[in-house]
Amino acid sequence: MAEIGIGIVGGGYMGKAHAVAMSAVGAVFDTARRPRLEMICATSPESAERYRAAYGFARATDDWQVLVNDPGVEAVVIASPQETHRAIADAAFALGKPVFCEKPLGASLDDSRAMVAAADAAGVANMTGFNYIRTPASQYARQLVADGVIGDVTWFRGEHTEDFLANPQTPASWRTDGDANGTMGDLAPHMINAALALLGPIERLISEVETVHATRPGGTVTNDDHGQMMCRFAGGAMGQMYFSRISTGRKMGYAYEATGTKGAIRFDQEDQNALWLYRAEGAEATRGFTKILTGPAHPDYEPFCQGPGHGTGYQDQIIIEARDFLRAIETGQPVWPTFKDGMEVNRVIAAAMASSKDKTWKEISDF
Repeated sequence: MAEIGIGIVGGGYMGKAHAVAMSAVGAVFDTARRPRLEMICATSPESAERYRAAYGFARATDDWQVLVNDPGVEAVVIASPQETHRAIADAAFALGKPVFCEKPLGASLDDSRAMVAAADAAGVANMTGFNYIRTPASQYARQLVADGVIGDVTWFRGEHTEDFLANPQTPASWRTDGDANGTMGDLAPHMINAALALLGPIERLISEVETVHATRPGGTVTNDDHGQMMCRFAGGAMGQMYFSRISTGRKMGYAYEATGTKGAIRFDQEDQNALWLYRAEGAEATRGFTKILTGPAHPDYEPFCQGPGHGTGYQDQIIIEARDFLRAIETGQPVWPTFKDGMEVNRVIAAAMASSKDKTWKEISDF
């Protein structure tokens, strides 16, 4: 098996998750390519060295250009703030290096378009990080919809709700500055990606986006706290979505339901190892939603655990992403979600922001 040198830009929340995933993925999935933790980049020499020692990298730097240009770094994982994504990806693609970029793909739709163009020109593996859709339960939900188990989908409801800024006395920070760090830039991409994965393209939408707590200790809030939209999918289904970072009591409210002509499904990330399925069949007295506990019969579960109902966790989603990224590198074939898929999410967000401003329906094709 061949080694591949991995460089990760960013050592915090997601940087650590990707470092752990790259360390574990070979053992979990017996991948043909085995990651070697070559270099990590952080904002200062001290933090970079701290992350290097903690995660097991060979080297550290506080300059992403050093990381990207290093010959020992053969693939780049971008886990840094959105405004840095485009420059890092462009530099890596110029050297023919595969890139995995955390969502959202860049700080704007223009950024993501440029990143897709750079990826296409380079002709190398590229992926956007949407980890939640990779739970065994959500992968199975995609299969159920695609196989027509619940019939033609007529309605979809999705939310990504958390409460980390529900308290108005929580101080202002980088999270409260700039559109890319607001709820529509931070949380909404995950659920929009889920909606596209389950039902396909969105044709048009109308939305409202709002800042509830305009000031916080230490500064003014320049981005949005929550947003809602109604939409129509190209396949004909109606949809509703809500996104919030001030949803009191919600910790990981990535939840969706889809209603079809033959049944329905429900999922909530706070109970990520269960999927609820309703089938419109059999005697009325025995009908009802069935709770399906994930196990080895469901996608990407068995490599982690052979026991049904024992469950997978957040880190496992990132390990599955790492496997897919390595597979794209190994085979030369695109693995969903590519940069183009990340750009499609950004198109929906751009339309939603414009709709909220103009207070009217928007066609996605216009963006």
